[in-house]
Amino acid sequence: MTVTAIERQLMGYRLTTAEILYYMPDHPGVLQSFIWQDLDLAPRFPELSRFLAFWQRELDGKLHSVRVASAALVRPAELRYAGGQFSLH
Repeated sequence: MTVTAIERQLMGYRLTTAEILYYMPDHPGVLQSFIWQDLDLAPRFPELSRFLAFWQRELDGKLHSVRVASAALVRPAELRYAGGQFSLH
């Protein structure tokens, strides 16, 4: 049975974006940027870890650094009262 994206979010998955800097295989002195984005579980990030393991195992570009940002898409609503009153005639 396949789990949908909304079900994963309800299970605690968050939208995770990683900026991966790597050395170009043909020009080792040049850095290239790659953006990866998927739903993942913070703070361990198993999906990102699996992707980075694949990268190191299968791709030629050696990793330089990885920056990660994560945000919950499903969260409780914020309610606040307006600071004024408006009347229409």
